Amino acid sequence: MALGILEALAARSDRVGVFRPVFKPEPRDNAVELLVSHPAVDQAYDDAMGVEYSVMHRDPEAAHAEILRRYQELQERYSVLVILGSDYVDVSNPAELAFNAEVAANLGAPVVLVVSGLGRTPDQVATVASVSRSEFEAHHATPIAIVVNRYDGESVEGVRSAVSERLGDLTPVSVIPENPVIQAPTVADLMAAVQGRQVQGSPDWLGRVSLGNVVAAMTLPNVLSRIDEGATVIAPGDRYDLLPALYLAQQSGTFPTLASIILTGGYEPPESVNSLLAGVQQDLPVIVTEQSTFDAAQAVGTATGRLTADSPQKIDAARRAVAENLPMEDLLSTIDVARSDVVTPMMFEFELLARARGAKKRIVLPEGDEPRIIAAAEVLLARGVADLILLGDETAIRARASQLGHDITEARIVSPQDPELVEKYAEEYARLRAKKGVTLEQAREKVQDVSYFGTMMVQMGEADGMVSGAVHSTAHTIRPSFEIIKTKPGAKIVSSVFLMCLEDRVLVYGDCAVNPDPTSEQLADIAAQSAATAAQFGVDPRVAMLSYSTGDSGTGADVDKVRAATELVRSEHPELSVEGPIQYDAAIDASVAKTKLPDSAVAGRATVFVFPDLNTGNNTYKAVQRSAGAVAIGPVLQGLNKPVNDLSRGALVDDIINTVVITAIQAQAADAESAAAPTEQKDQA
Repeated sequence: MALGILEALAARSDRVGVFRPVFKPEPRDNAVELLVSHPAVDQAYDDAMGVEYSVMHRDPEAAHAEILRRYQELQERYSVLVILGSDYVDVSNPAELAFNAEVAANLGAPVVLVVSGLGRTPDQVATVASVSRSEFEAHHATPIAIVVNRYDGESVEGVRSAVSERLGDLTPVSVIPENPVIQAPTVADLMAAVQGRQVQGSPDWLGRVSLGNVVAAMTLPNVLSRIDEGATVIAPGDRYDLLPALYLAQQSGTFPTLASIILTGGYEPPESVNSLLAGVQQDLPVIVTEQSTFDAAQAVGTATGRLTADSPQKIDAARRAVAENLPMEDLLSTIDVARSDVVTPMMFEFELLARARGAKKRIVLPEGDEPRIIAAAEVLLARGVADLILLGDETAIRARASQLGHDITEARIVSPQDPELVEKYAEEYARLRAKKGVTLEQAREKVQDVSYFGTMMVQMGEADGMVSGAVHSTAHTIRPSFEIIKTKPGAKIVSSVFLMCLEDRVLVYGDCAVNPDPTSEQLADIAAQSAATAAQFGVDPRVAMLSYSTGDSGTGADVDKVRAATELVRSEHPELSVEGPIQYDAAIDASVAKTKLPDSAVAGRATVFVFPDLNTGNNTYKAVQRSAGAVAIGPVLQGLNKPVNDLSRGALVDDIINTVVITAIQAQAADAESAAAPTEQKDQA
């Protein structure tokens, strides 16, 4: 819960801190370590701590005074603080809840009250929530929300109703179901539990979770039939026949993905078996322990896991659990956290992720067997950002994911050779391209190309957007869109922008990827499209039409083109703030603007930069990206009827994730435009 709220706050503020008013000195506080290790938090562990339990017991008044003093110190350095209540390790103290309520009241902090639903009936949860809220209210600290965490009962709605009814609907109630991934032990936890050592596989897999255990004290067919997703197999170390079979199951794509293998009795695989396994690309950890199979199974069965920063699976599962079950926007509006004028790359990323989760869209990824696509798909699915469709052979893709250790269970995988879909898409493609002389037979061949197949899925409404280009060229990715999806009404061309995330702001650069030498009319269209894209992603559009000359100081064909484009934007889009021709320094720097264009509403504070040609735009965005350390998200295509976006063939996994998120948000906007269109048409009529 604290992690989810912290990330939501990090999307609004560039200075988020953590405070634990009461803590136990040993061992180190896992929750605080997790939060201060978050990339959005610049804070040392000790700096987040208030007073020890011993101080609270010995002198409660002194403890309150010290907590208030520490809080005021942190307030001066951070714009918003996530305050963690005590962890209730001191069960002998019945006044601990009251002390937390007094702390909240003293600090004037709104309270999100989290109660456990684990192993409780709805009536029991309602009783705990009611008693807890009454305790806070008795000390003048009223909870603004109640969260039932880790509820493992049958009816989420039933427990929510029970709590709301008991509380009289005075406090919003949310329920987060129990998630086995968050509480599961990692492979590293299991290795520690059996006092083992890793003899095969990748150390990177030690942070992955183990969701169950299978003791292989039976024949191979029976072992294979008992494997579930994310399971650990515990086997006598001299069962050497099992290893090749389990490796093959991991490679096949027809069995669930294992988390690890534990070999008991201290037996390591002999050289002949190691030689056999060395020829198989496999990162699956193999752990050897001196313990017996019985003792190892007991140790593994009682191992527990914690939510820590070194387990991405757990972090993503926690993010998703909170994002999908807690109305964060309503909560933040109640807290009334002011948005910062500064927008860091991390703030922008968290904001985009939250928006994409808000109304999940179906995004098709044609390059389904590419390792970077598979890795990005795991993260996107784990975070609940979008519903993904991968194109390719399902067995081959799932086998590849299993080999790489990525869980893409939730992804839908579609073959571009599926006869029924090929025929349906071919008929539609032939109809769309009939004037170009395309026959049905030609269409059947064309739509089996992954780029055409994915584009047809978008066109037919079976996907909401497409992202490709990690393997294919830009032309191969976007040409089908020009033929099939085509441009929006009113858009003269398809163009692109990059969202440039600088240290303290987000700028929009267009067009840096598509149009080599646009005309004045096309430049004006690029400016209007770029302003609309900027607004779509929360950037207030102030448009600078760039040139090597500012105002009336220069002449020549290139300057005249930009001047004419600026006038077209002003006449066709009078609602836009636009300036041009203008040099980059005058557009971005207020001191230069004061000299060159002192009366301009855009100069010195531009947010949308329209470059006169592709050569200028492409080189500038790369120069800013590399020299200023900016995060460049894009290219984001604009002007199409439905969202399709292109990746660089050198795209990193994070680039793919960002592009899918952008595409999902564009799809949300497209749906909103479609919903509004009938009303607008009615008004015009």
